[in-house]
Amino acid sequence: MQITLNLPDSLSQTENFSQSDWLREIAFALFQQERVSLSRASKIAGVELMDFQKLLAERGICVHYDVEDFEQDVQRLRDRGWL
Repeated sequence: MQITLNLPDSLSQTENFSQSDWLREIAFALFQQERVSLSRASKIAGVELMDFQKLLAERGICVHYDVEDFEQDVQRLRDRGWL
C-alpha cells in the first residue's frame, strides 16, 4: 500500500514535529484517500470527531460522510446515553 502525505508548508517552520503531529498527518492522508472512515481517522489522529472535522475543514479536505460513519456516530451517542 502506498500513502501520500501532503504536508502543509507551515511545517517547514516547525522545529519539533511530534508523534501526535505525524499521526494527525497520517490520519488526514488515510481519510482523504478513502482508506479509513471519518471516525477511524479521528481515532488515529487522537482527537474528538468534531475537532477532527474542523481540522479537515481548515485544510480544505472534503468530508465524505457515509452510512457507516452515521451508524458509528449513532452508536457512540447511544453508548454515552444521549439517545
